[in-house]
Amino acid sequence: MGGGLRPVRGTTGEVLERLRAWEAADDPDPLIVETSGSTGRPKRVVLSRAAMRASADATHARLGGPGQWLLRLPPTYVAGLQVLFRSVRAGTEPAEELSAMTGERGYLSLVPTQLVRVLDRGEDLSGLDAVLVGGAGLEPRLRSRAEAAGLRIVTTYGMSETCGGCVYDGVPLDGVRVSTTAEGRVRIGGDVLFDRYDGQPDLTAASKVDGWFLTQDLGRVREDGRLEVLGRVDDVVVSGGVNVPTAAVAGRLREHPRVREAEVVGVPAPEWGRQVVAVLAVGPDEAPDEGPEDGPHEGAGHGLGLAEVRDWVGARYPRAWAPRRVVPVAALPLLANGKVDRQAVERLAAVPASRSGA
Repeated sequence: MGGGLRPVRGTTGEVLERLRAWEAADDPDPLIVETSGSTGRPKRVVLSRAAMRASADATHARLGGPGQWLLRLPPTYVAGLQVLFRSVRAGTEPAEELSAMTGERGYLSLVPTQLVRVLDRGEDLSGLDAVLVGGAGLEPRLRSRAEAAGLRIVTTYGMSETCGGCVYDGVPLDGVRVSTTAEGRVRIGGDVLFDRYDGQPDLTAASKVDGWFLTQDLGRVREDGRLEVLGRVDDVVVSGGVNVPTAAVAGRLREHPRVREAEVVGVPAPEWGRQVVAVLAVGPDEAPDEGPEDGPHEGAGHGLGLAEVRDWVGARYPRAWAPRRVVPVAALPLLANGKVDRQAVERLAAVPASRSGA
């Protein structure tokens, strides 16, 4: 069986009903979940019930026991889907409003951008036993801000191919193995792995090698055994002959006291080959700067001019990594699952300075 789950489609109530039937069936077909396509064409990921069970049960074991889940993510992507399936495994009713949370233990999954907006509007989530944050790296300053507000933060790392988060605060869940290749690519093994990509045998063969799923992320396993994710393989932009890791630059920008959200991308440029551009959402009380800065690479917005941005990055990393242009936005564009829409960010960054306000 598996109607409505190949791929997962429907409202929260419809998906939840189908998951309950799927869990109760004798030998159900695997479900299919589509990836967000945040960095390219979406894939259809085939997940068995055994893998979904392994993931849900290991999550509850790590968090201290089954509980009630608050759903803030679309149910058709893996993070929201797992909120519903964990609820099915726990025998609890997922809630879509905080006021409807009645269980002895309460959990929530968010992406970092959602966490920023929760804190900005002053929503009190301190009564929850854990707030899982995944889908992108969580900057230390944001985590500190959330913990100061009483939130019990757990960072998660995973993807559709691993039934969602499978590494919590750098430590693999029970039954999950993590290592890196000689080139530094993260690979994951264990019972949570997907079966295959639907209709893409070549991609499956390239991604599942010797019992491991080879991710598109770079990382290292520290001496204490914790995984540290350094960015994606394709997050390196070659600008003026210099390799610039855009994830590291974006992370540095998010540490600026006036930056709420930041992404860094490379766009074609005659002089540099590719030009490093920062797309920034800065505090609402800051007024835009005006006037040119840093020679021909002009840019200002929301109180942060290009010179300040370049100095901030250059204080930690090589000056050659610093953005050559700043594009101010009110908020970063998001996909339906709450992740930053990287392709939309790249389109914003590609707008010439005279049109972008930079």
